[in-house]
Amino acid sequence: MLHDFDLRILAEPLLQWYQEHARALPWRENITPYRVWVSEIMLQQTRVEAVKPYFERFMRTLPTIQDLAECDEDRLLKLWEGLGYYNRVRNMQEAARTVMSLYGGCLPADYEKLLTLKGIGSYTAGAIASAAFGIPVPAVDGNVLRVIMRVTADDSDIMKQSVKHDVERRIAAVIPPEHASEFNQALMELGAIVCLPGGEPLCGECPWNTFCEGKKQGIHLRLPFRKKAAPRRCEERTVFIIRDADKIVLRRRPDHGLLAGLYEFPNESGHLTQDEAVRAVQDMRLHPLRIQKLEDARHIFSHVEWHMTGYMVQVDSLTRDEAGLLFLAIEDAREHYPIPSAFSAYTTYLNGAG
Repeated sequence: MLHDFDLRILAEPLLQWYQEHARALPWRENITPYRVWVSEIMLQQTRVEAVKPYFERFMRTLPTIQDLAECDEDRLLKLWEGLGYYNRVRNMQEAARTVMSLYGGCLPADYEKLLTLKGIGSYTAGAIASAAFGIPVPAVDGNVLRVIMRVTADDSDIMKQSVKHDVERRIAAVIPPEHASEFNQALMELGAIVCLPGGEPLCGECPWNTFCEGKKQGIHLRLPFRKKAAPRRCEERTVFIIRDADKIVLRRRPDHGLLAGLYEFPNESGHLTQDEAVRAVQDMRLHPLRIQKLEDARHIFSHVEWHMTGYMVQVDSLTRDEAGLLFLAIEDAREHYPIPSAFSAYTTYLNGAG
């Protein structure tokens, strides 16, 4: 169990391993507090390989905290399009405005002050404080929890905040003060490329292989333990790709709730038949000329799952703004309007398909 295990033995072999195996990642080059912050927010619930091009484009477009604070929201959400969880970037912009007003445009070199910024929790504050400022505070994410629970054979429920706080407290006590950045990054790296979350961990490549209690006890594959979450709710939706020769219809989602403030293809609850779909388009005060069934698609959110079916609908000239719809040139819609990845199966029709 965790409290019977001396975490002090972890640091030296971990740091040696990291020196030889650390991946070359864009946010590890030219380390600044802002670059660390952006990368950590992007990496929440998103794979490293997927983040790389987004990070590089974001930093080219918004190279300073002031640029982020002043960015138009639609432009900001377009930069984030495809990463999902859009409140992450909205919170980041709100925090950037706070940093401009309170700290002169520079993230504070203070863990407690970082925690007061919108969207920055204990993990992100720890990552910024240690990686950018060398402050010896823990940065405990899912990767770190996994490697610590396995090496210590701890079967506590990692979904409990008390368990996470206990791991943070015990790691804080053993962080080498002169190597805080490397130590925290090494813990995360070990979980990302060796002590893998799915399938068989690469125990033969692990610097802790000789004293990993989870491996010794044969329980490492069952760790970390987490209480099962409630099953996701499933919703059926019908998505409409409504076009004339050179325009397409989008609408803006409400400012609150799921995918708040983003743009979407018009859609209705349920799986509509073709006749029902025609009537739904007519209810939008549009005049369908031709309708074509499109492929089905599925998108998984944290607590809900969309099962979608789609229709391509050709209508007469899109010149009137009816029922809150936006009639946009296809290129304009593609370049300037952020559409969430929930609709990625249908965004191909912004490229002139159909």
